[in-house]
Amino acid sequence: MRIPTKEEILEWISENPTLTSKRDIAKAFGIKGAARIDLKRILKELEAEGHLQKRHKTYRDPDKLPPVSVLQITGTDSDGDLFARPLEWHGEAEEPRILVIPRASDPALGEGDRILGRLTEITGEEHAYEARLIRRIGTNPRRVLGVFRKTDEGGRIVPVDKGDGKEWMVLSDHVGGAKDGELVEAEQTGPKGRLGLPRAKVVSRLGDPSAPKAVSLIAIHQHGIPDTFPDDVIKEADAAKPAPLGDREDLRDLPFVTIDPADARDHDDACWAHEDDDPKNEGGHVIWVAIADVAQYVRPGTALDREARKRGNSSYFPDRVVPMLPDRLSGDLCSLHEGVPRATLALRIQVDAKGRKIGHRFTRAMIRSVASLNYAEVQQARDGAPNEICAPLMDEVITPLYAAYDALTKARAARQPLHLDLPERKIVLSDAGEVESVAFRDRFDAHKLIEEFMVLANVCAAETLIAAKSPLLFRVHEEPSPEKLDALRETAAASGFTLAKGQVLQTRHLNALLDAAAGTDEAELINLSTLRSMTQAYYSPSNFGHFGLALQAYAHFTSPIRRYADLIVHRALISAHRWGDDGLSPEGVELLENTATHISETERRSMLAERDTTDRYLASYLSERIGEEFGGRISGIARFGVFVKLDETGADGLVPMRELGREYFHFDRDTNTLVGADTGLVIGLGQRVTVRLAEAAPVTGGVALELISLEGEVVKRGSGGRGKGRPVRRKATKAKRKADKIKRKVSRRRQ
Repeated sequence: MRIPTKEEILEWISENPTLTSKRDIAKAFGIKGAARIDLKRILKELEAEGHLQKRHKTYRDPDKLPPVSVLQITGTDSDGDLFARPLEWHGEAEEPRILVIPRASDPALGEGDRILGRLTEITGEEHAYEARLIRRIGTNPRRVLGVFRKTDEGGRIVPVDKGDGKEWMVLSDHVGGAKDGELVEAEQTGPKGRLGLPRAKVVSRLGDPSAPKAVSLIAIHQHGIPDTFPDDVIKEADAAKPAPLGDREDLRDLPFVTIDPADARDHDDACWAHEDDDPKNEGGHVIWVAIADVAQYVRPGTALDREARKRGNSSYFPDRVVPMLPDRLSGDLCSLHEGVPRATLALRIQVDAKGRKIGHRFTRAMIRSVASLNYAEVQQARDGAPNEICAPLMDEVITPLYAAYDALTKARAARQPLHLDLPERKIVLSDAGEVESVAFRDRFDAHKLIEEFMVLANVCAAETLIAAKSPLLFRVHEEPSPEKLDALRETAAASGFTLAKGQVLQTRHLNALLDAAAGTDEAELINLSTLRSMTQAYYSPSNFGHFGLALQAYAHFTSPIRRYADLIVHRALISAHRWGDDGLSPEGVELLENTATHISETERRSMLAERDTTDRYLASYLSERIGEEFGGRISGIARFGVFVKLDETGADGLVPMRELGREYFHFDRDTNTLVGADTGLVIGLGQRVTVRLAEAAPVTGGVALELISLEGEVVKRGSGGRGKGRPVRRKATKAKRKADKIKRKVSRRRQ
């Protein structure tokens, strides 16, 4: 049997680009049996010599593209012809130019679009191939953030996302200079290669993933949060000038103060209160709330506006802020700094002695804050120990603020908003960015005072715009679904509490449950379970109310420096009051639905990034304590194991199923429990456990635990898998058959 020469094989592959597997080549030349070994040797030699490249189980000329390739549209030329470039090119010659031939039924394609195209080689033209669209595969390639591991063939990327176990393969010419162990960002370049791994190329190197200050950077890149401003945005921000008084109401003589966290980077709200001198409102109060007039500087249609909408909101991490607006605005012109005049939208609110709002009015004003205070010092002043800053402000500012707050708490008690009690943990970092401690964040009445004032201001904004029949964005929080309420009832019942059924759910019903659990060992479980039963709040141009706050209409107005939704509400107020030409534009009104969806998504993106960052910091903090035992509570149940929230740090860790004991556990989805097949042991939410820290991975934020005891009883651990002491799955099957048999007997008796 004659074996073809190398030249004959190369000629066949060139003429038959769709029939290039070893089987196709053997069939073409009539090669059978042991002769296939010689063919395999020749193909290997051609591959080693660089004449062929193995792709999956086929061979092709590296200086030619395969008949089906992933392409990126580069744009049109002066004649209007559409061109593309290959995303995988391994030849030594210059990257070929590809003319895209569109059909009438094809979707419109633009620069940057990625397509899967069928190629035909062309000669005698300036372009080397013509392509027909098979399908569009998206404008942006899939990206991954991970740790680069060098191999002989190039490298692998191990994703930092703990939910993504699939590695990515990087060929040697796509390494981009990355070093072993370096944090990199890569994008997919084509379909899965050998071993079923997606192929990627390194597009940016981000340094040492274990460096403390890389933690938030990982989350920023992983979630696609824009963290650099385009040049035209910075140019517009730098050109901004302080707003003149003009037609604004001059409120610079009123003693407004800002009250924020001690490490606040911007101040977008200021307040003041005093007794109402209206004789018709005896015992009432006047509350002033002034909010930074961001609309003065961020005009519709500008680069600043486009970038702010794109970001949707600021993102906050323990070591940095990714702001919605450049620092010239967020940290300077819009920030209500002490002692300088600042443009605001101000609101005067009248409340009666019981904290009920009886009137309000908005004004476009100029204020001058008399002090930038923090929550701790304001609370100390309230408690009788004012510092040198607060002492002069006690009579005119701080005492009247608390008097108005006391009235608002009466109205709040009557309204019954949901009062969840979930302590917030604060990660304290050293100057080097390392975790020094994890502690509970202090929560004072000073926090609640500002929250009540802001909620009231947001209600006023919504009511004013509704009355003006103006378009706006509402903050919507719908009531829980029946399914989630049923799950909450089961959790409450298992803990010895009751959530009434068969009535229209109101927040007061949930508050009764929370109050009953307060002070008990189950308090945190009931609070967490209630929180999990809630729907996700979102933005909408339609009003569906705010269940959690027990309010019929609610709109975000008080934080325009860090939320685009608030800027929309500011513009709507400007238009409704005819205060200027920088209000809500007709184009902005048309985009409200899209804007609402977009900024709801960016808000969730930031929440996920912030949570992932916290997980990684906690894992870093715990990584020095492998082998130690911790107390905690079961916070989640899954088929693959149990999640435990540790008491000391609030970190969530996973106890894999193999660590739960020496028997098989059934997962009961209805009751959200695990039930032992042999002993009937029930593992459920809220149970006290002692666990041993087995692993803490700072790069992914993953924490693995071993179960030591459950509700004070020592648990005998399994050996993992189906080894000694680990029963096989048939025990579960046997138990299920027995249970089904009992059900059938009961059913027959009832008939």
